Amino acid sequence: MQWSYRGVSGMLFLAAVVGMVFALYLEHVQGLAPCPLCVFQRIGLIGLGLISLIAFLHNPASSLGKRLYALLGALSMLWSAGVAARHVWLQSLPPDKLPSCGPGLEYWLDTLPMKAVLQQVLNGSGECAVVDWSFLGQSLPVWSLVFFSVLLLISLWQLLRKYPAKPLKRLRDQY
Repeated sequence: MQWSYRGVSGMLFLAAVVGMVFALYLEHVQGLAPCPLCVFQRIGLIGLGLISLIAFLHNPASSLGKRLYALLGALSMLWSAGVAARHVWLQSLPPDKLPSCGPGLEYWLDTLPMKAVLQQVLNGSGECAVVDWSFLGQSLPVWSLVFFSVLLLISLWQLLRKYPAKPLKRLRDQY
């Protein structure tokens, strides 16, 4: 079965929407406030959603255009998966090794340059190590890492797969 580029782009967009809807459900219905690492994971997921939507609507004819969108989507998912992996690692630390809780993301954004904000967030804080939701014995960052890894693999497949030549080009090459 041949998967179309447009179909996979649409599926990636829908997966990103479902992921964000679930995150917003946990935040606004279940009352789970996202920690700074969760917010940064969402940024990558939103990036994938926007890139996939544009790729779906544009449906580039050239393999270069398809690969460019796939590369951007893969980079977004690499970001989210990397942040989720850091989050999982923080949650695995013993209590005496946890970083202390900081003043919060809003304060950092208001008072620090962006490079310092990135360093503070990726260092993590005690609030990022709290496991306040789990499913089948695994925390939300573990499930997020699995989800982002699957989307990353699909994006990499979009990037590396062979695209058939356009019919006009094949016809031209015959003569």
